[in-house]
Amino acid sequence: MKAFPLSVKNLLRNPGRTIALALLTAFLALSVFGGSVVVIALRSGLQSLEARLGADIILVPSEARSKVSFQNMFLQGTTGAFYMDASVTETAMQVPGVEKVAPQTFLASLKADCCSVKIQVIGIDPDRDFTVQPWIARSLTRELGDMDVAVGCKVEADIGEIIRIYDQRCKVVSRLESTGTGLDTAVYCNMDTMGILLSAAEAKGISHKLTSGDAVVSAVYVKVKDGYDIDAVNTALTGRLRKVTAVRTRSMMTGVSDSLAGVSRTITVMIVAVWVLALVILLLAYVMMVRERSREFAVLRLVGASRRMLGRMALLESSLCGLIGGIAGAAVAAVGIFSFSALIETSLGLPYLLPPLPVILLLAAGTILLSAAVSAVASAFAAWRLSRTDPGTALREGN
Repeated sequence: MKAFPLSVKNLLRNPGRTIALALLTAFLALSVFGGSVVVIALRSGLQSLEARLGADIILVPSEARSKVSFQNMFLQGTTGAFYMDASVTETAMQVPGVEKVAPQTFLASLKADCCSVKIQVIGIDPDRDFTVQPWIARSLTRELGDMDVAVGCKVEADIGEIIRIYDQRCKVVSRLESTGTGLDTAVYCNMDTMGILLSAAEAKGISHKLTSGDAVVSAVYVKVKDGYDIDAVNTALTGRLRKVTAVRTRSMMTGVSDSLAGVSRTITVMIVAVWVLALVILLLAYVMMVRERSREFAVLRLVGASRRMLGRMALLESSLCGLIGGIAGAAVAAVGIFSFSALIETSLGLPYLLPPLPVILLLAAGTILLSAAVSAVASAFAAWRLSRTDPGTALREGN
């Protein structure tokens, strides 16, 4: 008499009980796997945003503060349209402690013929840029040429395609990796191309509010030299530049990090609560199950099954239920996360970047094994009680 075949037969003979126990562990696996993936995706998104920014300070026109949230500039891609004279770039470079400056020019949101969502057009100086150019270089071995564009991963255009921006034909030469932020809907071009697009926008009644022909920028990203105090450089820039606001990227990242920490703590507390509740319910369920099956186990004892075998059989049944539930719960969570990742990102309002497939598969495998282990632990007490039950007593109590 072997424990495993008997365990399988018992599970098949009582489908209602088997399904109920599997559903309970499935709910446990769904919450653990889904919550873990969301937390990792948020942390990955924050790391990606930090890597993409690469600047210590960002200079923007003072008027920008009333037009757009600096945090939303990067999380939601709402860069808006605000401009200042391009001479700000050279002035900032002269401030002691400034190592690099990277100007960018924004063009108002539009819906191009390539896209199902609004996009942002951002002009960069490839010779100076240290925030976007390194990412473009991963798929493009040369600098952006005139009327060339690099697109975010959510822009529906492949390399080699022509997209029209304000009736100007632009060729896609690079696609950027996902950042988990609104910058994934951005389109990048060089400053000469941006000048052409600004003129085209003006022809359609969208003005940048500066004298036509002036060189303009919307933001200047500043990298501070090692050994210099960033706050001191920030203060110096504010004092040197008129009508310009200097913003430390750390202040923006701190807000994002605090929000992420709050969401992570909430998810963690929910996961722990679900685990504790599921463990208690599983423990009660297996104790009641063993009590209801006392006569069945007593008969098995009388026909030669040992106490050890009965205990092993109970553990096998619970582990199999946990394994089935774990697989089902992880599968449902995976389908939900992948299908509604955009909705999750929008709802949270935080950088959200799904981890690579090997990490997700590892998490799924760990969750499934953990579900089976928790079910086995919950039934261990019931199995111990079963091994101490006298078969004669069990049969007399059942009559």
